[in-house]
Amino acid sequence: MIEIFLIAIGAGIVGSILGLGGGIIIVPTLTLLFGLPIRTAVAASTVSIIATSTGAAVAYLQDRLTNTRVAMWLEMGTATGALTGALLAGVVNQRFLFVLFGLLLGYSGYNMFRARKSELPTGVVPDRLSQKLNLGGSYYDHLQHRQIDYQVTGTIPGLIIMYFSGAAAGLLGIGAGIFKVSAMDQVMRMPFKASTATSNFMIGVTAASGAVVYFARGDVKPLVAGPVVLGVLLGALVGTRLMIRMRTTTIRKLFIPLIAYTAVEMIYKGVKWW
Repeated sequence: MIEIFLIAIGAGIVGSILGLGGGIIIVPTLTLLFGLPIRTAVAASTVSIIATSTGAAVAYLQDRLTNTRVAMWLEMGTATGALTGALLAGVVNQRFLFVLFGLLLGYSGYNMFRARKSELPTGVVPDRLSQKLNLGGSYYDHLQHRQIDYQVTGTIPGLIIMYFSGAAAGLLGIGAGIFKVSAMDQVMRMPFKASTATSNFMIGVTAASGAVVYFARGDVKPLVAGPVVLGVLLGALVGTRLMIRMRTTTIRKLFIPLIAYTAVEMIYKGVKWW
């Protein structure tokens, strides 16, 4: 249990900084290192994402890094997509989807790599819907010691991408955080810190709906989920304090390898099953 708790702390730190939850670390660790069933690992990971989101949301909302208007707008697409994905899970060829979403992630990672030296987006002109919904925001950057005011564009394309990311989550059983951060950074041109903080807020809402199913099926094992949730929550509290003092370029450099790894793994899964 102590080993699981310590690993969960690391997952919470990484998840809260990058806006991904800790599942990308928790699930492989519990299955490969501790030999637990995949359903038990995924159930513990899902519950821990709620802990990450809760722990991070308190700090990020206080620092005004989370853009709740953007989160509510994009959740409409994610929730609708997740419902569509769940309904189509038994119909659509998942091998094709793995390859398609892997290629999309790879393209997004390439664009992120090109912008790796950019601290903040420049020349962003808000579209008409963004102005009407007042999606722009501001936050105080502790590293630069100044207020950052920003605008949001690509409102409709961002919502469409959220719909497909939600469908991918429902179809493939993956977390959608990596799609959310990419869409807000690459399409809606939000500052990277605001993107990861807003993603942290959103993934808790998505995970909460899935957690109900795992609880009802009895997949949540208290001796596994307990240390995972406590460790992730503690890690998330540490991660949020670290993130607000980190350079955007540093966070982006941490994110790019993860997005590249996820893209390669998804394409590999799709090709392997062919």
